[in-house]
Amino acid sequence: MQAFAEQLVEAAYVEHRAPLVRHLTIVTRDSEVAQDLAHDAFLRLARAVEEGQAPDDAGAWLHRVGVNLAMSRGRHLQVINRRSQSLTQPSAAPNPESILVEGELTEAVAACLTELSGSERHALVLAAYGYGGTEIAASIGRTPGATRTLLCRARGKIRERILTAGLAPA
Repeated sequence: MQAFAEQLVEAAYVEHRAPLVRHLTIVTRDSEVAQDLAHDAFLRLARAVEEGQAPDDAGAWLHRVGVNLAMSRGRHLQVINRRSQSLTQPSAAPNPESILVEGELTEAVAACLTELSGSERHALVLAAYGYGGTEIAASIGRTPGATRTLLCRARGKIRERILTAGLAPA
C-alpha cells in the first residue's frame, strides 16, 4: 500500500506540478509563494493518500487545495496589515519626558516588588516570562486556584502602588 501511495503522489507531482505552480503564480502574483503553496498542496495530497482518501482527480484536487491555501494566505496577510496599523511604531528618538516617566515607573514597580512576599515575586516573574498558571503553581507549591488568587492580588498591589505614585491613569 505504501509503494502505491508513493507512486500515486510521484505521478501526480510529475504531471501536475508545473501547471499548478503556473496557476498559483497567477493567483498570488508571486512565483516563490506559488511554489511554496504548491509544495503544501502536494504534502496534503500525500497525507490524504496515506490516509486512504486519494482523490479521484488529483489535478483538480491539487488546484482546489492550492487556491484554498492561497486564499487563506491572503486573508491572513489582510489581518496582519490591519493589525499592524494598531501596533506602536518605534519613534526615532524618545523624548525626555517619556524617558523620565518610564524611569519613574520602573522605580515604582521595583519598589513595589521589594514589598511583595517571595512567592508573590517569584510567581509574577514566572508569569512575566510567559509560564502558565499550572507551571507557576507547581513551582511555588500551591494549587492552580490559589496561584491565580496570589497573582491577582500581587498585580493589584503593584497597580495600586503605581496609581498612588500618579504614574498611570485611574
